[in-house]
Amino acid sequence: MMAGLSPVALPAVKDRALQDIYVTANGIRLHCITQGRGELVMFLHGFPEFSYEWKDQLQEFGRDHRVVAPDLRGYNLSDKPPSVDDYRVPVLLEDIRSLADHLRKGRKFILVGHDWGGALAWSFAAAHPEYLDKLVIINAPYPAVFGKLLASDPVQQKASQYMFMFRSPQAEEKLAANNYALLSKIVLGDLLKTGAMTEEDQKAYVQAWSQPGALTGGLNYYRASRLGPPAPAEVEAQIGPSDSEFGHETAQAVIRVPTLVIWGEKDPALPLENLDGLQPYVPHLTIKRIPEGSHWVIHEKPAEVNGYIRAFITVGGDRRG
Repeated sequence: MMAGLSPVALPAVKDRALQDIYVTANGIRLHCITQGRGELVMFLHGFPEFSYEWKDQLQEFGRDHRVVAPDLRGYNLSDKPPSVDDYRVPVLLEDIRSLADHLRKGRKFILVGHDWGGALAWSFAAAHPEYLDKLVIINAPYPAVFGKLLASDPVQQKASQYMFMFRSPQAEEKLAANNYALLSKIVLGDLLKTGAMTEEDQKAYVQAWSQPGALTGGLNYYRASRLGPPAPAEVEAQIGPSDSEFGHETAQAVIRVPTLVIWGEKDPALPLENLDGLQPYVPHLTIKRIPEGSHWVIHEKPAEVNGYIRAFITVGGDRRG
């Protein structure tokens, strides 16, 4: 199904070559932004973003690739199943596989992910290496390394306290209050101050968060995975134990495809220790650090991010961090 470019999709993008499409995958309808021809590159966004997150990458790589950025299930214009179980990791991975089967025409593709999208990309690469040519991860921890840090590292545990709130029944009310003031502060506050994002961008995010069921859909990723550090007894009584299912089957798997990890070093939620110990799990690994980048490095340093991706997918990159 093809439609005109929705104002909720990419209002700040002026490149009319971009199209929005709807694809039925794994029994639900996913909204995607797409452009170009050639090898498929799929971009997976994180929380609380949506396909708009990748606007700079879509324009850059759409010049010589078929680029696709879906709104993951629960977000923006994609379907939002009501049950928390509808957001378990195996279900989300099947969304990606089904969408890829619709688009890739039997060929391998490049998968790029950030935050939750990066976590899914790690797990997809572990479960379905035969689908991928290359993997690109941006500020998203490898499940095995992250799980160890959540269980035993005080710095990561402190940085991940927000997960308790995201899993709580009060999360929607707190994040949506005053026209999504808290959510805007978390994601957009510093980006607006530095000019990395504009008021037009902010309107696009608020529109996406305001879609019926969208905020709950995004939060259900945390609830379904039970992701978080060990919870105090009073918190556990409210939200359940932090016993993440994230990659129970694939968390220890070796990633068999060439992988680029781009890391904004000023990420308050993901300390640099998440880069330690990756090599045994990712033997074909390239790490590129961006010292002045935060968790939102895609928006802060788009040219640098694009340059690293371009070099990697063109010639495979080098192994220097």
